[in-house]
Amino acid sequence: MQFLSVLAASLVTVASATNYDVSVGANGQLRFDPETVTAAVGDVVNFTFHPKNHTVSQSSFNEPCVKVADGFDSGFMAVAAEGGDLPSFQVTVNDTNPVWVYCRQTGHCGKGMVFAINAPADPNPHSFSAFQQLALSINGTNTTSSSVSASASAYVTPPAPSEVTVTATVTVASSTWTTTYASYDGTPPPTPAAQPQDHKITVGANGQLAFSPSNISAAIGDTVTFEFHPKNHTVTQSSFLAPCQPLADTSSIHQVGFDSGFNPVASESSNLPTFQIKINDTAPIWGFCGQTGHCGKGMVFSINAVESGPNNFAAFQALAEHVNGTSTTSGSGTSTSAPSSSSTKASSAMHIQKSPVVVVLVAGLAALFT
Repeated sequence: MQFLSVLAASLVTVASATNYDVSVGANGQLRFDPETVTAAVGDVVNFTFHPKNHTVSQSSFNEPCVKVADGFDSGFMAVAAEGGDLPSFQVTVNDTNPVWVYCRQTGHCGKGMVFAINAPADPNPHSFSAFQQLALSINGTNTTSSSVSASASAYVTPPAPSEVTVTATVTVASSTWTTTYASYDGTPPPTPAAQPQDHKITVGANGQLAFSPSNISAAIGDTVTFEFHPKNHTVTQSSFLAPCQPLADTSSIHQVGFDSGFNPVASESSNLPTFQIKINDTAPIWGFCGQTGHCGKGMVFSINAVESGPNNFAAFQALAEHVNGTSTTSGSGTSTSAPSSSSTKASSAMHIQKSPVVVVLVAGLAALFT
């Protein structure tokens, strides 16, 4: 009878467990989808592998792209094409401590292909966004130098910007309309400027690795014109938590972002090329120079940053300098970049013109008992 009681209790536990499905590399993207789950003891996380060749490997927060010695590892799962049976790998949750995961394929972790179970929420310094940013900042390297490890442990990543979607009625002169937009704490209401103005920002003037001014406020309908000076710079939109990477490379919602491309200017030239964007809403805009090493030296800018909160310009620039301008756009190895999606979300500013311990169950294990 005692055995039957234990068996019945075990069956109840199994029956009440929740299964979480996670796609690995779906649609050619270097990401887990979803990227985090919150699970109870006994729950099962089921990873399904999509083309091409990925792994599900356990790491640690401080070394996101290094497999822990006793951690689980699916091994490489090569998938030729969608359709048919897709391989899977299961992890059963034994406790509620955070579990950190990454893809071991060359270059993938450095592009942010990481995952977590029971990660603390922002603004906790050990949140998933902080974990992913650390993977991006070390460019997915398999070893971390003592200086990187020390700086990573001493530096606290600012919290991710928090936004809410609101609907507001806007009245300008004799016109009234309703608009829905992303609002951040401290951002002004979505009222267009009565007289739109153009804001000028110089890029690399006087040989300095700087945008000047580097932090401005602009109203809806205003334009911002970037004027390039010698030598060779870019104006590239990024995000607060990944200051030195193009927004298109890091956005989980397929934002494209603007990018001027490189604008080489000779030292004796008087014909200075420009690049212009239009302000469509009051959400903060973050940007950087894509030239090698420039972002890591603080060559970043912001438009409508909320200076009263933690996601201010100084924090953005400090984060750029902390990650030393790490860019993961030149990853090596067998990895392939994800194709661009036809479903995109418009960025805040649009380009107008450019002049000149865990139990691991591998799927298929049951076959041993059939």
